[in-house]
Amino acid sequence: MSGPLKVIPLGGLGEIGKNTMLIAYGDDMMLVDAGLAFPSEDMLGVDIVLPDINYLLENQDKLKGLAITHGHEDHIGGIPYILKEMPIPVIYGPALALGLLEGKFKEAGLEHRTSLRTVKPRQRVKIGCFEVEFIRCTHSIADSFSLIIRTPVGVLIHTGDFKFDFTPVDGEQFDIASLANAAEEGVLLLMSDSTNTERPGFTPSEKTVWNKLNEVFSNARRRIIVTTFASNVHRVRQVLNAAMKYDRKVVILGRSMLNFATIARELGYMSFPDGLLIPVDQVKELPEHKVVILTTGSQGEPMSALTRIANDEHKQIRIQPGDTVIISATPIPGNERSVANTINALFLRGADVVYGKDSGVHVSGHACREEQKLMINICKPKFFMPIHGEYRMLVGHADLAIECGVAPDNVFVMENGDVLEVTKDKSAINGRIKAGVILIDYNREWRLDEEIIEQRRHIAEDGLITVVVLLDDAHKIVAGPDVYIRGVILPRGVPAEEFVIKVQEQVKHILSNHKLIDNLNTQDLKDFLQGGLACYFQSEMNTEPLVLIHVNTVGDTPKAPPLKTKSVGQES
Repeated sequence: MSGPLKVIPLGGLGEIGKNTMLIAYGDDMMLVDAGLAFPSEDMLGVDIVLPDINYLLENQDKLKGLAITHGHEDHIGGIPYILKEMPIPVIYGPALALGLLEGKFKEAGLEHRTSLRTVKPRQRVKIGCFEVEFIRCTHSIADSFSLIIRTPVGVLIHTGDFKFDFTPVDGEQFDIASLANAAEEGVLLLMSDSTNTERPGFTPSEKTVWNKLNEVFSNARRRIIVTTFASNVHRVRQVLNAAMKYDRKVVILGRSMLNFATIARELGYMSFPDGLLIPVDQVKELPEHKVVILTTGSQGEPMSALTRIANDEHKQIRIQPGDTVIISATPIPGNERSVANTINALFLRGADVVYGKDSGVHVSGHACREEQKLMINICKPKFFMPIHGEYRMLVGHADLAIECGVAPDNVFVMENGDVLEVTKDKSAINGRIKAGVILIDYNREWRLDEEIIEQRRHIAEDGLITVVVLLDDAHKIVAGPDVYIRGVILPRGVPAEEFVIKVQEQVKHILSNHKLIDNLNTQDLKDFLQGGLACYFQSEMNTEPLVLIHVNTVGDTPKAPPLKTKSVGQES
């Protein structure tokens, strides 16, 4: 094999989530992580967002394996969806991440599509022509690793998500010595987490959260409800320790929270007595000052337990005045409004809510600026590539690398799909691959076309008008047009029945232009009608409702409109 090494981000650059990195040399390819992202508010009906994997599918015979840095969904959540499309020869990763994946694979019947192999700190594995060393790092989930990847052209370091926590809750220190040893070999390319590049200083230690949790627990006189990321095993462990200290029983609400706690306990990442956890139906049997409810919903997810509790929609738990609610998380970008709505609803029902970055009940799992500088200075890379962050974060991190002495021409701010070619002496962005998104309706496991999402936005903003007309072979109207309206704001003073008549007249007017429509086929005729009506609505109403046209011809089987609603002023 010869030629340059190729580093291709499929996801995770210019965004938060779906972190997926492809590394290729000759006929060997490996993946670092394969995550998902959560949809923005304008992605109506979308549950999760995945990176486009067409390039991976086209080259699946070259894929030798996948290395996982840690068990967060934005790093492992896309793996089951890849396995449904293609096998992965082997997946290496920490025990907690693989424990979570094993459950996902069994549920989806994917156990035989790959081989899971647990790694230990400083273990080296071969993935094709790559040698991957897993070194311990500190993050907001237990069992996290950074990767030292030795390739035919030189040493790469992929930090994964990290911060430098010198007093970690589990005592597992960042393996800085291994980073320094790699630097002695010579680090060709450093790929480093950019999430907190806009925050100065250092990220506080996870251990600092204990003092505030202890204070809140000691002052609470009624029930305590705590929400955090289900994957934050260290935080969950601290909540359980606080419950034991203050002689409270714990109810866990939310499948993901219970799943994480169960797997973490089985693997030894947390321990608690059997009697600590109780079923939710036993809550009413205990005094209120003896109860802790640990729940999902820190991001204001509509169907999460906390959101339903806040909106008084939960079947078994209702907020009582004097309850203490601890929101031990910060909103992921895009979730701020949902989280604020949940907090408002909790206050409205009389809860005392502890939340926000100044409350002391949450610290980030990502490195701030000084830690990012520390990473760059330890590794001393020749080339630098900021990863894991929105575009402004990548640019800010690139500026830090230049401050730390990396040559400006050796710093690469990239987008998903860009191809970075690396040799021992030089690097350059050379071309790109298709790197879009796959939108998933999670309940049905259906892929959603982006055009469908755009149509949903269109309907939400301006409404829908459907026209059904029956024509003869000469394009003359035999029946109709029937007009169906949905969600359209009508011109002031115009009743719905009058508006329908105007639309019918406009359809007839457009179809009377025989010189233009005589030679049109059915699809072109639909487009002609649609364009004419769109111009009419824009000029008459200054709006652009979504227009659907159904043209049937004599002898065709009549086609029903897409919505089972009566035409306003018409009988269907």
